[in-house]
Amino acid sequence: MPGTPLPFPPDADAAGINISRVEIPSRGNRTQPPGVVPSEDFRACHSLRETHELSLWGNLDRCPTLAESLEFWRGNQYEERHLFLARRDGSPAGLCSVTLPLRENTDTAGIDVLVHPAQRRQGVGRTLLQFAEAVARRQGRTSLDGYHEIPLDRFGPGAAMLPAKSGSGALPLADPATAFASAAGYTLEQVERSSRLDLPVPAGLMTRIEAEAAAYTVVRWDDHCPDEFIAGLAALKATMSTDVPTAGLGWEREDWDPARVRDEEATMVRGGAQSVVAAARHRGTGELVAYTVLNWRPEVPGSATQQETLVAGPHRGHRLGMLVKTANLGRAQARWPSVHSVLTWNASENQHMLSINIALGFRPAGYEGEWQKRLG
Repeated sequence: MPGTPLPFPPDADAAGINISRVEIPSRGNRTQPPGVVPSEDFRACHSLRETHELSLWGNLDRCPTLAESLEFWRGNQYEERHLFLARRDGSPAGLCSVTLPLRENTDTAGIDVLVHPAQRRQGVGRTLLQFAEAVARRQGRTSLDGYHEIPLDRFGPGAAMLPAKSGSGALPLADPATAFASAAGYTLEQVERSSRLDLPVPAGLMTRIEAEAAAYTVVRWDDHCPDEFIAGLAALKATMSTDVPTAGLGWEREDWDPARVRDEEATMVRGGAQSVVAAARHRGTGELVAYTVLNWRPEVPGSATQQETLVAGPHRGHRLGMLVKTANLGRAQARWPSVHSVLTWNASENQHMLSINIALGFRPAGYEGEWQKRLG
């Protein structure tokens, strides 16, 4: 983990709740055999995450694997990541985490709190949140961000709703996570829709779209971007960081270069994830002008995750979003034949990308709240 050690608050001990930092070994630690989770506390945190996902969704499609989690919490030169475990009477009761961007958005901190279902409504969540916020404050962070997702079946008809400040989307006021965030002084800035697509996509769709985007050609790769395209991909990723709707979250443009792309690719491989990428290349200039990414984990063989999709501004209106998405779905079906569905997320106000996903057959699965708290 880069940088000097953080001056963490002393281990919390309130109402019998003890919070301690979870130590993550560096990549150079050879004392652990490959694939072994390094500590009891880390295993406890991962178990808490799996319990939460199973109780909320009934599956682990959205849950990081052990290898992914270990790789993520090691952090990198672009973001420090810190994980904490709460125990009550010696048993795991919950966790909290703080992520600290290091290159851009250095006034922000990502905050997450998770409580074991049997320990809820007993002050564990409040204690964990206060602890995480104290860590962020000590690092001079003045904007705290967090999120949570709610399955579609919890949106009952006629339920009182909390609208997002973006003006699009809302969450049920009675949902425990919504009530918790609101009571803690967080503002609902944005709502994203999560959607699921059942595979396969209709035969012939790719051929029809290619005919409508004749000025462009599709290039594809697995896991590792070819050297000839990496500068173009880095430029698109930098654009992606600000072109997607972020409501009032105020995220700064990220500085992407080929080294940062390679770092991201290496992280994926170390975590055991695979990716397929489809990009649109302008025939006249050879420039990459659009791309999309799908990820898959062997431990979750039936589901893939749609990551970012972007079309550069001057090339919008030529059906390139649909072009690269259909091309990539076709590649995913060929490379990962066990995959029967794809998950994706879109800001509720991003009607153009939502319309593409709806045309492909994506159906709503739930809604995610993006929350922010400004510190005085």
